[in-house]
Amino acid sequence: MQAEEIERLIKISKERPLMPETYVPWHETPAADDLYLPEVLTSLQGLPVYDTLTQQQKIDLGRHEVVQVLYSYGWGEALFCVFMSKFILDLPPDSPEHRFLIREIIEEYRHQEMFAQTITLLQGEPLKQTPMHRFSGQVTTKYLPADYLFMGSLSVELITDLYGNHGRRAPEIYSVLRKVFELHNIEEGRHIHFTKGLLEQYTAKAGYIKKTLYSLVILMNIYFVRTMYVRKEIYERIGIPNPDAVYKEATKNFRNKFTQNCLGLIIEFVDSWGGFNTATRWAWRLLLKAKV
Repeated sequence: MQAEEIERLIKISKERPLMPETYVPWHETPAADDLYLPEVLTSLQGLPVYDTLTQQQKIDLGRHEVVQVLYSYGWGEALFCVFMSKFILDLPPDSPEHRFLIREIIEEYRHQEMFAQTITLLQGEPLKQTPMHRFSGQVTTKYLPADYLFMGSLSVELITDLYGNHGRRAPEIYSVLRKVFELHNIEEGRHIHFTKGLLEQYTAKAGYIKKTLYSLVILMNIYFVRTMYVRKEIYERIGIPNPDAVYKEATKNFRNKFTQNCLGLIIEFVDSWGGFNTATRWAWRLLLKAKV
């Protein structure tokens, strides 16, 4: 990415900041029929058990699951901020890249505070990551090279961008959540644009092995994120009988819905630099049911 383009992004961030304190209408209370997550993104919609739920159970399902989504966003962004804080130490402080990443870190911390405030407003009780999620997140943040971390980060940002688009465009969603999704969507758009530009220098030089590794890192990041959203405890909270069986069905259902609704841009990105080959296609098909 050219320096002039990075300077433009820095200028937008400085001159048109989106502050959660004023951008989000925190004072507005949800209407009785407001939803918290588009039904197409909930884990049970499309299964027979969903039709047996009361309207209040459907609303509560969306509330608990959006809390889990926001909690996962915040946790993932916190890990990435740890990495970026170390990464910029090796950049000249007057370079456009250093200055933009400073702006990005500021915005990412604001997002984390916004997500926490939203969870509190929704009276949410997020379920913490499993030990495997925590271990994987901490190890990759500490030990993966910068280009692999940026690859993984971009894949997660593309997922959150797609979730945000669904949420902010759905009129049935609680107004506070629509604005939270909208603010995040706008600022993440700049982050995605910068990261794609930054990664061009890596993918342009990458050979078969490196492209294979990049593709597998992105795949595992997406799989990692997807498995954080569906939790058995949520079904127990809203009073669904036999939550263990429902969880098994929901996991398969959500995997299929995730592939249909959230993988398009990621597949397009990976394909743009040759990330699908004989060493990676089988894994994408096995773990994500991706049509590649």
